[in-house]
Amino acid sequence: MATEKNWQSRLKQPQDELAVDFVESLSVDTRLYKYDIAGSIAHAQMLSEQHLMTRDEFRQIKQGLTEIAEDIDRGKFRFDKKYEDIHMVIEAALIKKIGDIGKKLHTGRSRNDQVCLDMRLWMRDRIAIMTELITDLQKALIKRAGSDQGKIVMPGYTHLQRAQPILAGSYLLAFVEQLQRDRERFADCFKRVNVCPLGSGALAGSSLPLDRARVAEILGFNQITRNSLDSVSDRDFCAEYVFAAGLTAMHLSRLAEDWIIYSSKEFSFIRIDDAFCTGSSMMPQKRNPDLLELIRGKCGGIYGNLIALLTMLKGQPLAYNRDMQEDKKQLFDASDCLEGCLQMAAAIVAHTHFNRDRILADLEDGFLDATALAEYMVNKGVPFRQAHQLVGKLVAHCEVKDLTLIELPLEQLQQACEKIENDVYSHLSAANAAAHYATAGAAGQKQLQDQLEYWKNKM
Repeated sequence: MATEKNWQSRLKQPQDELAVDFVESLSVDTRLYKYDIAGSIAHAQMLSEQHLMTRDEFRQIKQGLTEIAEDIDRGKFRFDKKYEDIHMVIEAALIKKIGDIGKKLHTGRSRNDQVCLDMRLWMRDRIAIMTELITDLQKALIKRAGSDQGKIVMPGYTHLQRAQPILAGSYLLAFVEQLQRDRERFADCFKRVNVCPLGSGALAGSSLPLDRARVAEILGFNQITRNSLDSVSDRDFCAEYVFAAGLTAMHLSRLAEDWIIYSSKEFSFIRIDDAFCTGSSMMPQKRNPDLLELIRGKCGGIYGNLIALLTMLKGQPLAYNRDMQEDKKQLFDASDCLEGCLQMAAAIVAHTHFNRDRILADLEDGFLDATALAEYMVNKGVPFRQAHQLVGKLVAHCEVKDLTLIELPLEQLQQACEKIENDVYSHLSAANAAAHYATAGAAGQKQLQDQLEYWKNKM
């Protein structure tokens, strides 16, 4: 049988060993230790200021907690699962270190509001880390887009069919835009994370004169939660964080999917350095983009974390329930997974090159300039629907004759549309089509420079 716990006086029997193993969360929540200690020191400081403990008692508690943190940092601390979680482990260690004074630390506090505090403190740091990692990936993409390789004209795709010509730099900056939304989403999540729940107690607050605003001030929170029942039962911020992680992972997965295809022999648009590829255990010629495939695969795990969190939360009555102990597994796993994917994606981007010669070799295949020819006719006064039909017929003719649009004689183009003049050839070919993009945000050279300037200033 396990040693009696600090909550066990109500029960007639000590907890069974099977129950000890089943209920413990220490194997998961040890990573919260520094946040638990920081929150406890702030809580003790407030208690001393409210004359619920003496200044000397606060000094001893602070010193004891600081020493415990140092022991954990040095790997000299023993985590005993009989204490269930990181909160009880640290409190037990404090009492062992400084005696009965340590028993005052939990005054006006429950593990219910304590764990909420720890998770919010942890998440504030994690949001800062995620934002930095997303920025690193954005910078890698921007650097590649701003290089000479960013000026390469390449096919753009819809339905995985060749559509219109684009610049490689414009393609890369599309992912920068997606990642920017991810950065902003995490920043928005931070607003709801940065609220202090401590002082809500188990669910109903406390009759003691606790100064919740003071604890929030010490810990750098912008405000305190308004409703104690909601404070201890709220895990919206966890679900929101994992949702933000899931969207970021989805964007990474789309990048990975593109580059897996582009690195294939059939495309050969890009080449990833050997350091970020793997071989085959059987086929000696293989050069596999396994790291990208893992990024793509790990996205599904983060989705699973989100669904698990939402499902765990959906049937719970107010206020706190032990189901919520399961939130940390999903939260930590999603966070760790995304961190690794972001780091790997930035490394791969920095060590990948576009194969200019291969891209240019068949750039004119697929009639990437067809839309440019239709818009040329529009500029000559032809209604767009009519121009669309005329160009479609010309494309069909070219397919039969194995020609490109720019290879058609002027007479034949004029037979299709009498308003076509000799200047049409400056609009035909993929490069010419891309050079004529006029709208803001388009995939042309001028717009690429504008976007690069924007991102360089923003970064």
